[in-house]
Amino acid sequence: MSDRIVLIGVGNEYRRDDGAAVAVLAELAAEDLPVDRITLCDGEPTRLMELWEGADLAIVVDAVHSHPGEPGRIHQVTVDADHLLADPLADSSAAAGTHGLGLGHAVALAAALARLPRELLIVAVEGTDFSIGEGLSPAVSEAVPRAAAEVRRTVDAHRAKETGS
Repeated sequence: MSDRIVLIGVGNEYRRDDGAAVAVLAELAAEDLPVDRITLCDGEPTRLMELWEGADLAIVVDAVHSHPGEPGRIHQVTVDADHLLADPLADSSAAAGTHGLGLGHAVALAAALARLPRELLIVAVEGTDFSIGEGLSPAVSEAVPRAAAEVRRTVDAHRAKETGS
């Protein structure tokens, strides 16, 4: 039986750079990425936990604010349920999500409830413009293919490990 892989985008395409995950998911869905589910979420912690429940690998793509920021920079955080010591996204100097409680809170809550996937990869793209409107800033638009490539590499590596290749 193959491992279950889910890809979750967190964002809102009507808040400019907050639509980064929407763009990454669209690119990956168009190429038939070998995952069990691709879905968009608003980032609410219990919804995230429901979406990654039972997954061996969950990949979450999100846009983040960072101060000072470098728009288009991609951050990756891997959370291993067996080695989680604290909320990996709670550091005030780290990039912060654009949603109410945020992804860090979802991870901390899921860890406390023992509802993390076996492995969780967070791919976060630094944005600059989160105002109301459509369209990504140039730096974030240029980052979308790089973020998609990171997701693709992770899925390919996970599938190769699963088959022993």
